[in-house]
Amino acid sequence: MEFSEWYSDILEKAGIYDLRYPIKGCGVYLPYGFKIRRYSFEILRKLLDETGHDETLFPMLIPENLLAKEGEHIKGFEDEVFWVTHGGKTPLEVKLALRPTSETTMYYMMKQWIKVHTDLPLKLYQVVNTFRYETKHTRPLIRLREIMSFKEAHTAHATKKECDAQIEEALTLYKAFFDEIGVPYVISKRPEWDKFPGADYTMAFDTIYPDGKTMQIGTVHNLGQNFAKTFELEFETPDGEKDFVYQTCYGISDRAIASLISVHGDEKGLVIPVDVAPIQIVLIPLLFKGKEEIVMDKIKELNKTLKSEFRVHLDDRDIRPGRKYNDWELKGVPLRIELGPRDIENGHALIVRRDTGEKITVEYSNILEEVEKIVSMYKDNLKIKAEEKIKSFITVVDFESDVNALSEKVKAELLENKGIILIPFEESIYNEEFEELIDASVLGLTTYEGKEYISVARTY
Repeated sequence: MEFSEWYSDILEKAGIYDLRYPIKGCGVYLPYGFKIRRYSFEILRKLLDETGHDETLFPMLIPENLLAKEGEHIKGFEDEVFWVTHGGKTPLEVKLALRPTSETTMYYMMKQWIKVHTDLPLKLYQVVNTFRYETKHTRPLIRLREIMSFKEAHTAHATKKECDAQIEEALTLYKAFFDEIGVPYVISKRPEWDKFPGADYTMAFDTIYPDGKTMQIGTVHNLGQNFAKTFELEFETPDGEKDFVYQTCYGISDRAIASLISVHGDEKGLVIPVDVAPIQIVLIPLLFKGKEEIVMDKIKELNKTLKSEFRVHLDDRDIRPGRKYNDWELKGVPLRIELGPRDIENGHALIVRRDTGEKITVEYSNILEEVEKIVSMYKDNLKIKAEEKIKSFITVVDFESDVNALSEKVKAELLENKGIILIPFEESIYNEEFEELIDASVLGLTTYEGKEYISVARTY
């Protein structure tokens, strides 16, 4: 089965996302998928809160004159903006944009709040819906007209040094987040022609999907003083002078959820990282005639024991065990514990890992400790496998002097190995013309195993 078919199929069958909403590029998070989203963004919120960010919530509607205030910025979004033009039947005097991103909204308000150096740094974030009129082929959780989960952080600082330090903090924070949800990544400094509109520079996280295409999953932008000058974000310095603040912004969207689904899944269905799994352990009673009560009493006791530390579900449906196994493998539940009359007699339980399929018999009297040990191994294995997958998709290509020969070599590698091609940095090929030659995207400058490369790939 092709990856795109597998992906669409699994979203439906595993109860992640329903595409049948009557607007292209819009869908519905189903309860199981929403829980994966919730637990993922809880990790992200915790990381932000621990580093001094404050969560907030800004309006969705942006007046046209405010959105257009930063000229270079609006040029990057003007073809993708949804406009509200009427209030009921009455035409509005000023059109209102549905938030494509929140720089203009937040910086208008920052001007009201930042007066002196003691008001800095200011570190805010929100998790909101954003809207882009995507004209390309939309894909669930990947390319949407309504992005349902957009975490955007915006910070303001008194000095360039503090602003640069904030970029490093944001990169560290995102590394921790993607490591936690088991999504491997390559970090690149985007080229000038592909940076965020209005930024000094953009750093981006990309992962590689099973079809060999790259997906941008996170961005970190150093805005310098560009937006501050437009929005007059001035403050009084310690020596009484006036200066503009330095700013950063960084975002993560539903693509993080799409990626943890795509990177780990297999022919049986989802393989979900433990920390974001809606159900971390499923209990399957093996019932035999005359032994039902003994098994159910014991498995309910086990359910109570494990729930002190894990999200547990007892599957007591009146269907064959094999069907239950298939259902929970499809949904990617990390551990399955089976318990039958013979297990109880022998003082054992059987644990089955979703990532490897390994079956492990453990002592029932020590089951909580055994589960903790296996969960730790599951986490480590998922991270190792994900890193191995992304490394298998990275190819280093040497460049001597012939650009045409290089472009043919890159195209051949992209056709055969797909993934990301790394080329030792050479200024003469670091341009948009080279993108046209290779029929792929220049992701930017990437440090890989201590060396600097130009990274290129076919992207979503």
